[in-house]
Amino acid sequence: MPTLLLVRHGRSTANTEGLLAGWTPGVALDDRGAAQAAALPGRLAELPLAEIVTSPLQRCQETIRPLLAARPGLTAHTDDRIGECHYGDWSGRKLAELKDEPLMEVVQAHPSAAAFPGGESMRAMQTRAAEAVREWNARVERDHGADAVYLMCSHGDIIKSLVADALGLHLDLFQRISVDPCSITAIRYTRLRPFLVRLGDTGDFASLAPRDEPPAEEAPVGGGAGAP
Repeated sequence: MPTLLLVRHGRSTANTEGLLAGWTPGVALDDRGAAQAAALPGRLAELPLAEIVTSPLQRCQETIRPLLAARPGLTAHTDDRIGECHYGDWSGRKLAELKDEPLMEVVQAHPSAAAFPGGESMRAMQTRAAEAVREWNARVERDHGADAVYLMCSHGDIIKSLVADALGLHLDLFQRISVDPCSITAIRYTRLRPFLVRLGDTGDFASLAPRDEPPAEEAPVGGGAGAP
């Protein structure tokens, strides 16, 4: 079965403003995110890509634009199922405000029970994304062969939930996974089991350097902004 590259979108204006973007329209890449996207073709230059699939949201579309320009033979397929979690009434709000919401404790410690007001549950988010991957795996293998490599550009919580699915981890453990903006996560699927062969690879270790403030104990909902 194929190898899937999961690319989180580049750093966005919502990331730097500390907002939970969700499906809020008009959230674009910031200057750093645009530079991350511009570097993506070079990082993937040695890999033949059979297909590119993307979330419909602007920040993902902008992330893959340089890659599509570098590979004129490819077009992007848009799939709503790998779009960001529907955060409902939380969308567009500051993460600093949301940390005091009682639901945030559930999101952190028991996400399989978390459902966003006016939005969807985290369980439903994982289910739709995993179904999309399984359908695309079958399609890519049918059209391009079992050794094909294809790419999906998506969002932090979506990618974390797909990693948990590949590893057989309960969704309640997915907040232990971290993927920075424009990181690449690779999952090789086989008939019997998936193999996680890269996780959140940016080629940049700056985010591991000590900071003036200690790292947060809670996982950033939506994925966080990466290295400063």
